[in-house]
Amino acid sequence: MKQPNRRTMLRAGVLTGGAGVVAATAGPALAEASRPDDAGRRALRPFHGTHQSGILGDPLPAATIVAFDLTITDRSGLRTLLRTLTATIRSLTAGGPTHSPGISDTAGTGILGPSAPARALESVVALGAGVFTDRFGLAAARPRRLRAMDTFANDQLDPAWCGGDLLLTLQGHDRDVVTNALREVCRATRGSMQIRWKQDGFTSAPRPTGHPRNLLGFKDGIAGPNASDDKQMGAHVWAGAGEPAWAAGGSYYVMRRIRMLVEFWDRVATSEQERIFGRRKDSGAPLSGGAENSLPDYRNDPNGSAVPLDSHIRLANPRTPATAASQFLRRSYSYDAGVDSVGNLDMGLMFGAFNADLDRQFVAVQKRLADEPLVDYITPVGGGYFFALPGVRDSTDFYGSALLT
Repeated sequence: MKQPNRRTMLRAGVLTGGAGVVAATAGPALAEASRPDDAGRRALRPFHGTHQSGILGDPLPAATIVAFDLTITDRSGLRTLLRTLTATIRSLTAGGPTHSPGISDTAGTGILGPSAPARALESVVALGAGVFTDRFGLAAARPRRLRAMDTFANDQLDPAWCGGDLLLTLQGHDRDVVTNALREVCRATRGSMQIRWKQDGFTSAPRPTGHPRNLLGFKDGIAGPNASDDKQMGAHVWAGAGEPAWAAGGSYYVMRRIRMLVEFWDRVATSEQERIFGRRKDSGAPLSGGAENSLPDYRNDPNGSAVPLDSHIRLANPRTPATAASQFLRRSYSYDAGVDSVGNLDMGLMFGAFNADLDRQFVAVQKRLADEPLVDYITPVGGGYFFALPGVRDSTDFYGSALLT
């Protein structure tokens, strides 16, 4: 029996349509990554470095992705905001007693008790195209590919979930650590920026091993550059030739909120789901054979007998010389936003991607995926393009320092 498609579901109404500075506590605790804890959880990346910690570290169980609109009006205000944001996240990463940002006599939110855990947080701070205007005198410094997010075939974008001047991604092993961090950021920056949209996300434990699964039940983020390989990261992640000098060490950050129509997906036969993705649902192996990390064998499958020609993995990465340069670094989280206005589950993926070149990578892949079979069960509804700033080098540095000198 033919499965219901996205367009039918749309017709049925399934989719509706003055900052103070926190005292910095940088020291040896920030100089190296934390060690795995007794539960075997991975070590977190250090705050200081050439690149931001949340780019280098795999997605963690608890995350929040928040877009802000800036309410400041000049370059001096932007510099103060970024210094404040740096000091706040540096302090949160270092842990220990909470330092008051000077706007009240409270010692903090209190949800972590009197002392926060050290090195329990990773973060990414990124700026949207709206910052690189005459408003802040930064029009000439704009990363050359940065712009408002494109609208692609099959998108159903809701303006309430799109755009923003600054995107903040916070992640950790524990939800309360992430929640505390966001509240402290909001407390320290009140009067300088206002939340535009926010989505909490999560990743699942490997089941049984390997990469985590998304809410469609398939392993997520198997292919892509190796974050520990400097050559691959230089080719696919870090901004390079043609970009402003200040952008070295930064990356184009795509964030997409993708609604998954899970209740309809759950009625689809597993064999059909596998053909849509091009992978086995149980193991994550490509349908051409092997294991989770095996490369799909397209050379011996020119007609798509094993891995369909219109499957997700084959369209996204055909593995030809012409498309080799379009890989990007995935950093995605599942989300569960309850139910929509007609009682359907509102679940999906906060799809994150880091790119050296937006058009060569993410945009090229997205165009190849137009009208793929999977679009009957997923719909992008929000997000934006941002530029993840270079890392904070040391205790005297701050986000965007090279940009604002």
